[in-house]
Amino acid sequence: MNATLQAWVDSCAAMTKPDQVVWCDGSEQENERLIAEMVGAGTLEPLNPKKYPNSFLHRSNPNDVARTEHLTFICPSKPEDAGPTNNWMAPADAKAQLSALYAGCMKGRTMYVVPYCMGPLGSPLSKIGVEITDSPYVVANMRIMTRMGQAALDQLGGSDDFCRGLHSLGDLSPDRRFICHFPDTREIWSIGSGYGGNALLGKKCFALRIASVQGRDEMWMAEHMLLLGIESPEGETSYVAAAFPSACGKTNLAMLVPPESQQKQGWKVWTIGDDIAWMRKGPDGRLWAINPEAGFFGVAPGTSMKTNPNAMLTFNRNSIFTNVAVTDDGCPWWEGMGGDPPAHATDWQGRSWTPESKDKAAHPNSRYTTPASQCPSIHPKFDDPQGVPISAILFGGRRARTAPLVYESFDWNHGVFVGSAMASETTAAQTGAVGVVRRDPMAMLPFCGYNMGDYWKHWLKMGEHVPTMPKVFHVNWFRTDENGKFIWPGYGENVRVLRWIVERCKNGKGNTQAAETPIGFVPHSADIDAEGLPIDKKTVEGLLSVDREVWKGEAEQVGTFHQEFGAKLPAELPKQLDALKKRLG
Repeated sequence: MNATLQAWVDSCAAMTKPDQVVWCDGSEQENERLIAEMVGAGTLEPLNPKKYPNSFLHRSNPNDVARTEHLTFICPSKPEDAGPTNNWMAPADAKAQLSALYAGCMKGRTMYVVPYCMGPLGSPLSKIGVEITDSPYVVANMRIMTRMGQAALDQLGGSDDFCRGLHSLGDLSPDRRFICHFPDTREIWSIGSGYGGNALLGKKCFALRIASVQGRDEMWMAEHMLLLGIESPEGETSYVAAAFPSACGKTNLAMLVPPESQQKQGWKVWTIGDDIAWMRKGPDGRLWAINPEAGFFGVAPGTSMKTNPNAMLTFNRNSIFTNVAVTDDGCPWWEGMGGDPPAHATDWQGRSWTPESKDKAAHPNSRYTTPASQCPSIHPKFDDPQGVPISAILFGGRRARTAPLVYESFDWNHGVFVGSAMASETTAAQTGAVGVVRRDPMAMLPFCGYNMGDYWKHWLKMGEHVPTMPKVFHVNWFRTDENGKFIWPGYGENVRVLRWIVERCKNGKGNTQAAETPIGFVPHSADIDAEGLPIDKKTVEGLLSVDREVWKGEAEQVGTFHQEFGAKLPAELPKQLDALKKRLG
């Protein structure tokens, strides 16, 4: 037994007063028992055993369907360490307030102790966490999303180096819902929610908010990034990490299937991760990355055989669906799934639904939890303890006019500046307002566990720490014409852009050329293979164009955003902004 772990579990039990304490071993027998109990209690509903074997539906409380950013707090001792983009609460105040809510909250319930490993077992990049929860649904999801159970305990041994997560459903009241992170002591306290990122504490809470602080302190990076490999016709695989704000096609890119024309040429894309990357300097002086997760927790609506066939083939067994609709023959369904909608279904709240119903059948944030190992494109090195070497880092956004299809930063520091300025324009589906620019640097604004100004400093320091850093690029699949229609076909055709990126990373070996512009290196139209696409050379030139006047306005907006970070803003970023303004004339 680990004395530190046992003492912490005992203290949590003394506060929450469960009827019993169960240490989870991650075994198949344990999982089957928990599933059977949840089906018996109505927490889970079995799906069609022929079409979706060993898969289940969960419906959460209608007031508990998404991350609650306004109830999510970062709790270092000093507010400036949380920064202007995080909610701060003093650690003592947070613990006093939540201790009162935790008092006796597990009476009549079972306390589950869930040890888990973020990252491949035995990897020098992996970390151990332990989540205490009173939700068997959380246990079942954590088993899919992490390497959970006895193997994690074995890796921890007698060490006290583990992230402590305490979670309770409480009474599910939004008035008594808090998700608090204590970066100084590597703790997470969450109460009042059973939903995904609020309750699966290994995900955003540990793997990003706490791990980003650990990365700063230990000189590595915890990033909100997908990981993929792109294999050339010669059999050479290059690895890419990419950060995208929500609604920018992140999961689709992570599981990209090249179109037939590109497959015939011999191009292949491998999936390593769809959401989070942990990266550190390898012994060869390059940046190496692992996906700390073992599963995918993806948004269901919009996922179809057209947008993401690999996802559809991944979650067709051994999966948990949350807040989707169910057809009369027991299959999950959601808007954007493709084909005709069912004549009748049961919606995400358990109500009768038809295509004439005014409400959506599936909640817009409904999810699937599924093992990554089932993905048809999963990379053979997915479980490799050493991870993969990163050649390129991509930043992306949804910009109708500003950003070209792709451009490359001048160097690492300029790449940090590009990431710090990352933005997307809102769609009607998100807010009802179209075209409002939202800055989301490195797609980490909701997930950085400390001051974003210090986070940028850490990125700049990593450039000095790692001798051979990846090249940095920015992509934009969402440029529109004068009628507001997307110009670039996107989806699988994005492999054409990845090909140019890979060529740019080869350091002269068959390296493609590019035009130098005020914002970075942009491909010539001939550098992007557009053969077979319904767009001509002039259209490609438009996709790659850089409008100086538009960018002058962009530069002013970036400067205003950076000013929010005051004295914490690294001097390198205003320097990069001034250089951009000079290049723009």
